Amino acid sequence: MISQQTIQQILSRIDIIEVVGGFVRLKKRGANYMGLCPFHNEKSPSFTVSPVKEIYKCFGCGRSGNTISFLMEHEKYTYVEALRWLANKYNVEIEETEKSPEQKIQQQLAESLFIINGYAQRFFSEALLHSEQGQDIALSYLKQRGFREDIIRKFQLGFCPEERDAFAKAALAAQYNLEYLQKSGLVVVRDDKPVDNYRGRIIFPIHNQTGKIIGFGARIIKSNDRAPKYINTPENEIYSKSKILYGSYFARQAIDKNDECLLVEGYTDVISLHQAGIENVVASGGTSLTQDQLRLVKKYTNNLTIIYDGDSAGVKAALRGLDMALEEGLNVKLVLIPDKEDPDSYVNKVGADSFREFIAANKKDFILFQLEVSLKDAQGDSNKKAAVVNQVAETIAKINKAEDFTKQQDYIRQCSQLLRIEEGGLHTLVNKFIRERISKQENRQPEQPAGFPEEIFQEPLSGEEESFQLLFRDEMHERAMIRSLLEFGIKPWDENRRVADYIFGEAIDHDMIDNKQLVRILETYRTWYDEGLEPTARNFLYHEDQTLSALVVSIMDFPYELSLNWKEHFEGKINTREDLYKEEVFSTLNYLKLRKIKRLIDINQQDLEKQHSPEEQMVLIQTHQHLKGMERDLLSSLGTVIVK
Repeated sequence: MISQQTIQQILSRIDIIEVVGGFVRLKKRGANYMGLCPFHNEKSPSFTVSPVKEIYKCFGCGRSGNTISFLMEHEKYTYVEALRWLANKYNVEIEETEKSPEQKIQQQLAESLFIINGYAQRFFSEALLHSEQGQDIALSYLKQRGFREDIIRKFQLGFCPEERDAFAKAALAAQYNLEYLQKSGLVVVRDDKPVDNYRGRIIFPIHNQTGKIIGFGARIIKSNDRAPKYINTPENEIYSKSKILYGSYFARQAIDKNDECLLVEGYTDVISLHQAGIENVVASGGTSLTQDQLRLVKKYTNNLTIIYDGDSAGVKAALRGLDMALEEGLNVKLVLIPDKEDPDSYVNKVGADSFREFIAANKKDFILFQLEVSLKDAQGDSNKKAAVVNQVAETIAKINKAEDFTKQQDYIRQCSQLLRIEEGGLHTLVNKFIRERISKQENRQPEQPAGFPEEIFQEPLSGEEESFQLLFRDEMHERAMIRSLLEFGIKPWDENRRVADYIFGEAIDHDMIDNKQLVRILETYRTWYDEGLEPTARNFLYHEDQTLSALVVSIMDFPYELSLNWKEHFEGKINTREDLYKEEVFSTLNYLKLRKIKRLIDINQQDLEKQHSPEEQMVLIQTHQHLKGMERDLLSSLGTVIVK
């Protein structure tokens, strides 16, 4: 773990304009900066960055956040990866909290493997582009396949010379550890001598989400019936094949912007499509899709389009992993390339525009396609058809997220029509598989709510719109009070107190705030303040809990800002929120008090309507009068303050 001291050093040096400006062209406009949003396609800039509040917001797509969340969204980093990126940018030495000896050994091994892989990539790229053997054998092959040199450099392709130990000799001469070279898969030991594992092959480096090389794929060039076409890095501390999608580092922003991930089989499919300008594409490496790979897709988008060869092997490969994709809540489509082509050859044959048009026109729903294939295979056999019915029902039952309930019902309707069976019968069978799944889950873990939430089936509440408006208005006032605390908490209230002292001294309790996440902010602020810190919004903006950070970003939103050019149009001083902070704190705090009093009045009124003794009735009447008096006093004090 990165130490808190290091995190504070990083946060103290962050300049949101400098960081975001490295990815987005920003122009100053008033107090803020504007540019074209990197998260969606737009022609007029609506992406706004506030250097004062250290947040950004797009008024087109609604994305908002701080410097760290920008890196997490744009570069798809984790929180820790974003901190490491910033530490590297601002030359902050990272101090780690104490680790066990085993953890230290594992981390050192992982770092060593990254360093070795980086060295290997440079060696292989140099051999491909600048050695006579690499140019004659490998580079000419790649160019014959239609790959331009710029795309070869972008994906850092390389070549391992045909000599028995060219790389091994160079790596050992550069003082790299033989044990680690073997663990990386780059070198093997035969007859007590280190030899190159990938000799005579084109090298495809495989990158993780931060661009570091975690492994390699090595493709044979010359035909050899005894040798495998591809050799991949063995499983080690940094390389796990089931968790990797080739090309995801280069595709992540395009997937995010297009809100769709294209999945192909091979390395060259990815590279050819990138070269054609279709960049939202990754490859599974020809293996069955795994849950980790699907979750990696879902990190970028909910829309997955699988593009495979149109032969029977391609169809079977495409259908593997379907159920897991549905469980992850992905919207899966399938496109089969015709005429015994693959995506690589087909895009080179028809061109980028025609390829895009073909994909758009030939997307097939995954479940319905699977059903069609299975029915063709059954060919009127009643036993096989019964198996198909069970198979499709079990598949539909895997759609288990509440928000996909309508989608599940639609599949039941369409599949029952294709199967020519009663819709109700298929519905019953799907529910049977759902119950079986829930039963298995209950046997594995403590009792949990099963199936879809009851509220899906409930009728709307009477007066729902009015209730929603009241809740929305109440939440706005709660957020306003928290915003006042975050912005003005350490400002003076009077000679002896700060604003935070005044707010906490007014006995703000949990009952006065309905949004429990806002209560968390209040309590966290109180804890920090009691410990002698001087918290501001900044402390929360860069909080490790991204839920808390995102909430503070939304609270600190900046739909309206005072123009810096106001003097050109008005004379005299225009009061800002900074000037009127006491009035704002007073009004937001007293609104919460007023709301609590109103609730107490309602409770007391309900109690008055019940049967009581004369003495109890008198106490309730006196309570009502006291509460109404408090309400009048508050309304009177708020009379000089604008409250919405």
